[in-house]
Parts: sequence; C-alpha cells; structure tokens
Amino acid sequence: MSSLRPMSSCYEHNVYEMNNESMVFQQNDLFPLAFPCMEEIRRQGRLCDVVLKIDGQDFSAHKIVLAATIPYFHAMFMNDMVESRNKEIEMKCIDAMALEALINFAYSGRVILDKNNVQSIMIGASFLQLSKVRDACANYLLQGLHPQNAIGVRDFADSLGCPSLADSAEKYIETYFHEVSLHEEYLNLSLAEVKTLLNKNELRVESEEQVFEACMRWIKHRDCRKEFLPELLALVRLPLLSPLYITDRVGTEEAIRYSLQCRDLLDEARTYHLIPERRALMQSFKTEPRACEVKGYIYVVGGLNKHGDSLSTVEYYDPKTNTWHMAPPMSMLRSRLGVAVLRSQLYAFGGYNGKDRLASVEVYDATKKEWSSVSPMQCKRSALGATALGDIIYVCGGYDGVTSLNSVERYHPLTNTWFSLAPMNKSRSAGAVIACQGYIYALGGHDGLSIFDSVERYDPNSNTWTEAAPMLTKRCRLGVAMLGGKLYACGGYDGSTFLQTVEMYNPYTNKWTYVAPMNAQRSRVALTANMGKLWAVGGYDGISNLVSVEVYDPKTDQWTYAAPMVAHEGGVGLGVISVP
Repeated sequence: MSSLRPMSSCYEHNVYEMNNESMVFQQNDLFPLAFPCMEEIRRQGRLCDVVLKIDGQDFSAHKIVLAATIPYFHAMFMNDMVESRNKEIEMKCIDAMALEALINFAYSGRVILDKNNVQSIMIGASFLQLSKVRDACANYLLQGLHPQNAIGVRDFADSLGCPSLADSAEKYIETYFHEVSLHEEYLNLSLAEVKTLLNKNELRVESEEQVFEACMRWIKHRDCRKEFLPELLALVRLPLLSPLYITDRVGTEEAIRYSLQCRDLLDEARTYHLIPERRALMQSFKTEPRACEVKGYIYVVGGLNKHGDSLSTVEYYDPKTNTWHMAPPMSMLRSRLGVAVLRSQLYAFGGYNGKDRLASVEVYDATKKEWSSVSPMQCKRSALGATALGDIIYVCGGYDGVTSLNSVERYHPLTNTWFSLAPMNKSRSAGAVIACQGYIYALGGHDGLSIFDSVERYDPNSNTWTEAAPMLTKRCRLGVAMLGGKLYACGGYDGSTFLQTVEMYNPYTNKWTYVAPMNAQRSRVALTANMGKLWAVGGYDGISNLVSVEVYDPKTDQWTYAAPMVAHEGGVGLGVISVP
C-alpha cells in the first residue's frame, strides 16, 4: 500500500491526504470556530451543567469544557470527587473577578491583563493550575517592574511560590537600590527586611553614600525607629565614605551624635582614614566595596560633524575594555540636545536639526537596541538641560530660536505626558541641569547678554526655585555630574576663555571648591559619572572640536586620558546606561 500523500486544496484551512484507497480530510479551523460557539452557548445559559458560586455571584459553564482546559477541574470531575456530581460548586481561594476571567479563558484561550487585575488572576491561575496563564501574569509583572513596586512584586511572588519572578524582582531591587529606597515600599520594610537589604554585597550603588542616605531615610520615616540606628549603621560601610562626607554629613546627624554606639562606628571610620598604617588590621566587609559597583556604557548621541552639520549618530564606550562601539542612530538629526537616562532607557530631547529647533523626543531601549518616539515637549528647545529624578524627567531652559528660556517641564514616562512647572529665576541657555539629593540644580548658562556663575535649585515638593551658592567661575556650555553626593562643574566658556577648570559643590555646606583641572580646555563638554569616576567627553578648545576623553579619579584628584571617540567630535549629548 502506498503511503498517504498531501493533496493541495483550494479550501483554506482544510487539508487532504490521499492514498489509493482512502482520503483523510482535516478541517484545521474546526476548534477555533467551535470554542467561540461554545462560549456563546454558555453566555446564553444553554446546555450548562455546572454553576460555580463565589461571593454571591454565579457563573454557569460546561463541565466538559472546564475539565478539558483547566487542570483543577479536570482533577475534580475526572476523579469522582463529590463536586463532580453536584450541579452547584462553592469556590474558594479565588476572587470572583479572577474566576470569571479564567472561565472566559477556558472557552477563548484569551485573558486580558492589566495593573488592576494581574495579581488576582495570577492567584487564581495558580489555584486552578493554569501554568501558562500564571507565567503570562509573571511576565506582565516582570515587564512592569519599577522602583515603586519592585519590593511588593518580590513579596507577592514569594507568597505564590514563584521563584523566577521573585529572583528577578530581587535583582531589580539590587540594581536600582537607590531609586527603590526613595519609595514607600522601602520605607515600610520591617527592621529585619531592611537589615537584609543593606547587608547585601550585590547592591549596585554609585558610592556607599547612597547606602547611608537610604539607611537614614528609613530611620527618619518613623520616630520609633531611632533605637535601631546602631544596628543599621553597622551595616553601612563607613570606611568607604570620604573623610569630608563623614565630617560634613554623617557626623552632623543628631541621632548619630547622641548615640555612643554610632559614635564608635564613626570613630572607627575616621581612624581608617587618618591612620593608613592601621588599615591592614582593620580589614572586614566594611572596607570592601559592594560587589556590584555600577558599571555603565557611556552613550554619545548627536552633536555636530566637522562641517558643522547636525548628526543622528550614536556610539557607546565600554569602560572595562576602553573601546567604542556603534549603536543604532536616532531617527532625527540632533545637535545641542538634552539627554537623560531613566532605568536603562536613554531619552534624547529637542536640539537643533540644522534648520529648526526641536520639541520632539525619542527614547533608546538598550535591551531591544532600538529608538522610538514619545510625546514631544510643550515647546521647542535647543541648548537645554535634562535630568531624571525618581520616576520623572525634567527639562529646563534652552533656546527656542528667538530667546533664551526659563521655562521648565517634567515628563512622566508611565503616562507619556508633559506638565509645566515653576520657571527658573533666570533664563538659561547652554546651562547645565542635574539631580542631587532630591533637588534639581540649574547651573550657569547665559541669557543672550550675560554668562552666569549663578546656581538655583528646584524643590519638587514645593514647586519652587531658590538660589544656591554661585560657582567660582562664570560658565556656559559647561559639563555637570554628580559623584559621591557632590556636584562637579567642568569646562565651558566664560565670555573670553575656554575653560579647563573644575569645581566641586557640597550640597550640605553650600560651598564650591576647585579640584584638579582637566588636561584640555573644553567648552561644550559633556560630563558624566561612572564607576566612581568622572568622564569628560569631547568639547571645543577654541581652535578645534575635540574627540578626546578624560577621566577624573576623586581619590587621586587627577585626570587621565581614555580612548577617544570614533564617530563624534566636539559637543555631544551624553548618558550612561547601567550594565547588568
């Protein structure tokens, strides 16, 4: 007998297989057509042979469908359990909304998940043993991880015995510890939970100062927690803090000054710094940096080429290998743009395309390696400042093609919306903007007439701007970054000189001091912090656009050169995306 062979058909979804004696006909769309029909029969209440009752609500269904699609009911109806003979079944351990959604799933193979129902449906899917629905819920929660909800998602996953989601949420908490520590879930942790977290070697922090600040935020959240300060402070690696920070910040905390145990911990850290010859005898976990010191790729976007044309080009620098690599270009040409990074996504704001100032915004997803457009700013801006604080991105000042701006906007990525905020006290074009210790700082710049040394800071809680201590030097087209709780302003132009000086601002003392100057004069310089150091990229020295990169080590107060850019020169947009 010859084997069956396929035969082509003009009927879509049908398959014919023939041999010399017989033909097999298969209608591939039978079940996709049948289940919607069964769902309609159920909704009409016809041929139903079971009613599931919960919280005063009744849901009619067909046992054969439930048994075929939901393992829980398969076990119930096929193993001669008491319920298999009942017309009505009282349901427990699941809420009515989730039960209805999962009954609908049994007939349609489809369930709609959103932030309001996903946890209930995941609980219900776990109870009904719908592993694929449970996995879909876990994936939805994983995709929606955020500093505001990561601890809650981890605890929820633990309660359901979902280790993969719990582990992913835990890693997220470690990776974005600083951001997580700013939210209520962290502040509401128990003493045991916060001790476990602060003790982790895997916390990805820019410096140990972020761990200290997180410790103090938890302590100050409730008055009754002061008694726990010695326990928590013992988990902060105080010897890793700078002597200046220990004196100006840690030593000025009232609760620490009035605690003998805390003072002893502080004295130990001071001894570590003041008597280097004793350090070999003081080695412990407190003197070892956290294992996951933040490493990031430094992304350079847009800018100008040697002919003065705007670019869409993107490249990134790997500090571990001291090499540059190309990345997908932006969708638009942009020079004099603003850049901010929020949880591994890099946003490019406004800028100049060679003809017009731009209001458009696009975002780069490093995981997908692709750019996408988001809602535009409320006004066109080039030479603007941008920074992220918490879950929000702020853009300040700039130039709209007519005048320098003092207007400020904030962008909410979760809702893709913009809101206007209180304007700055000065119009600032080619200034610098940075988030530090819960405030937004705007530094330097010009208004078309004067170049500023002034600094002002924005309080998001009161929507107000107040003056801070001015810089030691007037600067526009400067670079700014935060490292170790301090602000660093470098380079720029003062109206007559292209600058290579660098100054540091201590927000606790409201004072500026000079640190070592860069090796080159750099106006239009981009500055960022990465791996405990500062990176000054590109710029203009008064004669040439620069491709060179310098690195500042605060421990030695010295600048050294790194590998130069490959595809850019001069002024660029800059952002760091953390690498897991």
